[in-house]
Amino acid sequence: MSGLRTALVLTVIAVAIAAPARARADGAAHAEASKADGKRARGPTVRSPAAVVLEADGGREVWAKDADEVREIASMTKIFVALVLRQKRLPLDAWSTIGPDDVAAAEGGARTRLPEGETFRNRDLLKAMLMVSDNRAPTALARAVGLDRDGLVDAMNDYAAALGLTHTKFQDPTGILPNVSTPRELARALAVVLKDDVLAKLMRLTHVRIVSKAGTAKVEYRTTVKPLYEKVYKVRGGKTGHTEAAGYCLLVSAEIDGTAYVMAFLGGKKKTTRFDDFGQVANWLDLADGRSSARTGKRAAAAEPSKAPKPAAKAKAAKAARSATSDAR
Repeated sequence: MSGLRTALVLTVIAVAIAAPARARADGAAHAEASKADGKRARGPTVRSPAAVVLEADGGREVWAKDADEVREIASMTKIFVALVLRQKRLPLDAWSTIGPDDVAAAEGGARTRLPEGETFRNRDLLKAMLMVSDNRAPTALARAVGLDRDGLVDAMNDYAAALGLTHTKFQDPTGILPNVSTPRELARALAVVLKDDVLAKLMRLTHVRIVSKAGTAKVEYRTTVKPLYEKVYKVRGGKTGHTEAAGYCLLVSAEIDGTAYVMAFLGGKKKTTRFDDFGQVANWLDLADGRSSARTGKRAAAAEPSKAPKPAAKAKAAKAARSATSDAR
């Protein structure tokens, strides 16, 4: 009996000691859950002046900020070039030469790495156009389907109208001129693009090397869609754009907790704004699904605003930039 009594006493003491610790743990868990509920209720912190998040299948609006505001869209124009080219059955393995008309079409835009007179496979010109926004590619590819510059622009406007995108209007195929749309219409268009297996595959690429037919031009490209090569979330594809008038823009699709979303962020003041906004939205979608993106340090970091790099990091970034072009304008 004395042994049983001793065991009971020890059990009571152990429970008494454990109770405060358990209470603290329960309290911390409750506080964390309340914090997550608060974040869900407030919505994501997005600094781009106009943005939208839609479900890729069906287009249901999940979150919006001035989603129907008409704004300039810069190089995101080129997703419509891609749609027209696919509609016109662009021969992917045929060759196209960069000519004087392509040089003229790209004037006023960002740096190109497609030399005049060089011939490239159409598939590779599509990569240059979608991954790094090379402005010489659209008109070169248009010739391969029998269209000149103006014919391509007309076809792009017709395609947008057929999709019911009433605010999407094009003046040129590069985005150098003030083409316009809205976050909602661009997100809807991206969902259409990603239903095309060829375009979806190209828009998921992070690094490519293209070589001209003569072998005299060899170009290394790295995508301008930062979330793709960070590999924090399952990114299904994306397109960036920038001009002074349009600001820094991003179209991106990601699968988060089993649901595919399409997102558009327009008019950011800084180059990093659009990527920070994507991280904020992705984190919020995790929370809205009842999970926290803080489940890994990698995901938590994706939701934090970008910090200024240290000098060594700047040098490394500058070296990497030499193998890729900036956003086309």
